[in-house]
Amino acid sequence: MKSLHLLSGLLLALLTLPVFALSTEQQAQLQQIQTRWAEINYQLPAAQREQAFARLASDTERALQASPAATELRIWHAIVLSTWAGAKGGLGALSLVKQAKGELEQALQEDDQALQGSAYTSLASLYYQVPGWPIGFGDEQRAAELFQHALRINPQGLDPNYFYGDFLLRQKRYAAAHAALSKALAAADRPGRQLADAGRRAEARALLAQVQEKMK
Repeated sequence: MKSLHLLSGLLLALLTLPVFALSTEQQAQLQQIQTRWAEINYQLPAAQREQAFARLASDTERALQASPAATELRIWHAIVLSTWAGAKGGLGALSLVKQAKGELEQALQEDDQALQGSAYTSLASLYYQVPGWPIGFGDEQRAAELFQHALRINPQGLDPNYFYGDFLLRQKRYAAAHAALSKALAAADRPGRQLADAGRRAEARALLAQVQEKMK
């Protein structure tokens, strides 16, 4: 009976593991991509970001091609593509956003729990920020659905609450936006993501100030 109990515990542990565990080398690549992304996004002058994100997108694509089963790298390839699109701006960025959307949809099929459901958050942010038909695929209802998935997986997370707060602010749902942004600011630090966390919290404080002004 004891051996059966231990076996059932082992099976439960195996079932709760990610579908694909990154190797040490892949984890190092992922951390390098995350660190470089934060440096570009929060430290480089705006005029230099487009080219820097383009180079990082190429580096991330090469890493993904070498490890096509690494869902975490696929998610970050999409994140880099979408922020590159944001730096590029205009209709010329739409092809990058569509590519990012495809990567995130594939990531959800592979492992929707990867990086604490980050693919849901990233895809939701595309759906509410991209123009709707006939220009793009923007869809606020779809964004709201994706945010609910993201927040079920990572209810206290910095990124899902920040982007959800921004989404709610744009919808003029100020009380709900205030709650989400306050939760984002209370989120725990992420190991090795100090620069990204500091930058995101600064963005959250700026949005929260806008919300508070609207609520007066």
